[in-house]
This record gives sequence, C-alpha cells and structure tokens, in this order.
Amino acid sequence: MALTDCAKATDVALNTDLYELTMAQGFWESGLVDVEGCFNVFFRENPFGGGYAIACGMGQIAQLVENFRFDDDAIEYLRGVQAPGGGPMFKEGFLDYLGDFRMRVSVWAVPEGDLVFPREPMVRVEGPLIDCQLLETALLNLVNFQTLVATKAARVVQAARGRAVSDFGLRRAQGPDGGLAVARASYIGGCNSTSNVLAGKIYGIPVFGTHAHSWVMAFPSELEAFRAFAESSPKNCVLLLDTYDVHQGIKNAIVVAKEMEGRGERLAAIRIDSGDLAKLSKETRRAFDAEGLGYVKISVSNDLDEYTIQSLLAQGAPIDSFGVGTKLATCDQQPSLGGVYKLSATRATPDAPWEPVIKLSEVAYKRTVPGIQRVMRYFDGSGAPVADMIVDDSVARGDASTIVDVVDDLTSYDVSGAESRELLVQLVERGRRLGPDEDIERAKSRCREALSSLDVAHRRFLNPQTYPVGLEMGLAALRSDLTRRERLGSGRSSK
Repeated sequence: MALTDCAKATDVALNTDLYELTMAQGFWESGLVDVEGCFNVFFRENPFGGGYAIACGMGQIAQLVENFRFDDDAIEYLRGVQAPGGGPMFKEGFLDYLGDFRMRVSVWAVPEGDLVFPREPMVRVEGPLIDCQLLETALLNLVNFQTLVATKAARVVQAARGRAVSDFGLRRAQGPDGGLAVARASYIGGCNSTSNVLAGKIYGIPVFGTHAHSWVMAFPSELEAFRAFAESSPKNCVLLLDTYDVHQGIKNAIVVAKEMEGRGERLAAIRIDSGDLAKLSKETRRAFDAEGLGYVKISVSNDLDEYTIQSLLAQGAPIDSFGVGTKLATCDQQPSLGGVYKLSATRATPDAPWEPVIKLSEVAYKRTVPGIQRVMRYFDGSGAPVADMIVDDSVARGDASTIVDVVDDLTSYDVSGAESRELLVQLVERGRRLGPDEDIERAKSRCREALSSLDVAHRRFLNPQTYPVGLEMGLAALRSDLTRRERLGSGRSSK
C-alpha cells in the first residue's frame, strides 16, 4: 500500500488491474462460481544475466489473502466506474457478491530466501477461479519486485566478500512502499542494514546512517563540522570526507579522531562518496594507520553495484563497508523480473478431479507446464543442489531418476542416487493462514545457507552455468500430448 494514499489494509483488493475484476464478473455471470483453478507463478529467465534468483515476498502472501476484501468504500467506488461504451462497468448483483467476498484460496510457495530458477513454480494457488483471478495482480506485485531486489542484493553481498553492505536506496526507490520493499528484500538478500527508519521499525532491520554534505556546508569550516558531529554523536560517528577535498578531509578527520581518543571515545569510520574510491581509500588507510588509528573503518558509497564493488576489491581497496543505493533500489540493468501467473489445471467442483490445461505460443519457450505442480530439489553428497524436477502426483511416473529439460524435450538430466526435498511449502488453506509469519532473520539465514551451498559455477557473474530444471518424465509426456491435441484443434474436449 502507498503510505500517502491508502488508509486501510483492506484497500489491497483495489490494488489490481481492471481486467481481473471484469474477468471475475464474467466468471460470476457465466455460472462458474464453483469452478476451481490452479495457477503458478514463475519467471522465464534469471535476472541480471545471473545463474539464480532469491525467492522473496512470499512472507507477505498470507496477510494479503486475509486482508483481501471489498469494504463499503471499495464497492461504492466500483459502482461509479463507467464502461467505455456507456453505463456502469459492474452489475449490482456482482457488487453484492463482492461485498460478501472472502478469499478461499490455498497457497504454496518457495520459502523466502531460498533459491529459485526459471520455469519452476515459485508460488502455486488453488481455489475458485474468481478468487485466483482477483489475487493475481497483487500477488505478482509482491513477489516480482522483492525477488528481483533480493537477487540484486545477494549479488552485491557476494561481491563484497564478507564486508558489510547497507541499503541506502530509499531516496531513489519507486515511492514510499517501494522503499519499504527494497529494505525488506535487500535485508533477506544479505544486506546488513538499511537507512530506512520506517523499515527498521516495521521489519526489525538494523538501521544505519552518517551525515550528509549539507552538515559540513552548514558550518564555517569542515573541521568545525567534524568536531560538532563527534560531540553530537560520539557513539555513531562516521565522518564524510569529500564535501570539499578528500585529502584535507583526511587530515581534519585525524584531528577529530585524536580529540575523541582524548575523551575516551573512538571515531567509528569515515565515508567517501566520490572520486577514485580505490585510490582514495588506500590513501585514507595509510594516513590513519600512520597515526595509530587502524581501528577507524572505511566506508564508501556513490552509485555502487556488484561490478563496481568487485572491481574495487580486485584493486586491493581497503574498504570495510559499502552503502549501496540507486543501483540496488532500482535494480539497475533489469527493471523487472517478468514473473507470470498462469493457469495449469481446472476442475468443476472442489471434489472433482483436476483437468490439466496448457497455454501454447508461436515461440516454444512460452509454452506452459500443465497440472498440479510440485518441485523436488535434488542434492549431491555434499549438500549442493544439482537439479530441480517439476512433478504432478496425478500423472503416472516414468523413470524417477530422469529429468526432461523444461524447454528442450531432447535434453535430460540424471539424478539417480541424489537426495531430494520438496520445495513448495503450504502457507494458506482455503483462505486461512496455517501459521504465524516467519521471522525475517530466518529468511535471511536461509538465503545465506542456500547461496553458500550453490556451486560457484552458478554463482559467477560472467557466463554462469545453467542450473538444470525439468519435468518428471510422465509430466513431460503429458505436456507433449496436450500440445499435440491443442495443435490439432481438438483440445480437452477429445478426452
């Protein structure tokens, strides 16, 4: 919800695309209120040209489902929406239906912080078609952006090689709620802290900040500004050196550091926000070490990303922490994940058997996977993930040790002897959450553990190796059969 515009949590029901509501009205009017569907959220390509993505946003799905309702204000607004051809967009009977509406979906999702790969379901939603359709946009809005941010953060943290990374992106984020999403997802992705105080309050993320150039400019001299800040914040004193001249800033910071020592205090760090960060950080380190101030840390900022950080450390820059803002908050190089929400099965009533459906396309890579999909992740003897298999328990199994590539039917992977675990975990049962929200620290820990177990070939930035994702052989055969039937124009009616 946009902090400045939404007053109630239930406003989330209108945080949707109009066509979700028009389709819901169509389902209602066509007598399909009891027809159920199964939808899957997935993406087709790893973000940033990388070898993986980090699942994020799933921890807020249960709250979304519980709050999804149309109050009197929402109904009154919809009553006033006009159709392009004239007259009300929505019928009174449908508005009455929405007035009593409560979500009845069941939801399974990859736990936040875990690895996800192209084509496999990150989220599976089952329930009445109307409910599933109404949920689509809000759900994608949660998962797409936060997964993208968490993945970007994980890459930045990987490049930092154990050095602290703070999210500085609030002022460049996509609005207030975008700033909150960035802080939350980047923390799960591995960042140590955020500059966003509201995110600290809401999510319990450690907050971090120094001072701006305006602080220095407000005083008669840089030295006086440094002294004033040290006196005001002796327990959180980080001095920004580049307002005028870094070389003089180093000298002034050393003076203040010595004065703080005389009072039994310590200068925590200095920050450099412009110029040749590798060269200036080396000069700073030498100067502070020469004065016996080796404990003073060096922090840098200024349009950093994983590639810049990687380059700085490759040059031997003695940097202790990074403030990463614009390129993290805006997910520089890739503004969206491109996750989609596709129907994979329907059934006439909640007690009827599921009937798999498939979407075809002029291009093969857009062909969907039918059925009620689960994901099995396989691990080698060291605990490293080696492949993911999409399965449907209602389909007769083929060779359980063979995975058919999800895009190329002629490619397969052998997972014989590998241990496996199911990836999707149920969060919601018929509209009701199954437990309390998971602690954000657990999601952060899961991300760290998952990345540490992933082979470096999949984690490298340049030409990462493709992680195998495919179908169980029986499911692959079902998809091929449905494809042939739909191509022939017979569809499901031939069954």
